[in-house]
Amino acid sequence: MQCETVTESLAGVIDGSTRLDRTERRHVERCLRCQAELAQYRKLLRAMHALRAEVAPPPPGLLGDVLAHLEAAGERSAVRATLTGRKVAYLGGIAAATAAAGAGAAIVLVTRGRKARLPLAG
Repeated sequence: MQCETVTESLAGVIDGSTRLDRTERRHVERCLRCQAELAQYRKLLRAMHALRAEVAPPPPGLLGDVLAHLEAAGERSAVRATLTGRKVAYLGGIAAATAAAGAGAAIVLVTRGRKARLPLAG
């Protein structure tokens, strides 16, 4: 039996997801290298269980930084929305001005042909 074959299964043995067969168990019982690897996995699993119970406090000022970034992002979004709204208003104004100019030109043309019948407004 080769250590490389057993080593791949040792992590699973510690967490209970893998079982060694008889020859693999016999190899681990006799091989100091595989026993050391098994001990390292046990140590790692204990450390991970200890970390699960610990709560890391947030660094000082983190909440303020997060809120400041959110506020800045909100302001950028509001500016973008305002500029987009202004573009729509500008385009609407240009369209209205173009329509008014076209209508005004049409009125001038109509009134020139019918001076006597249509008085000019204004």
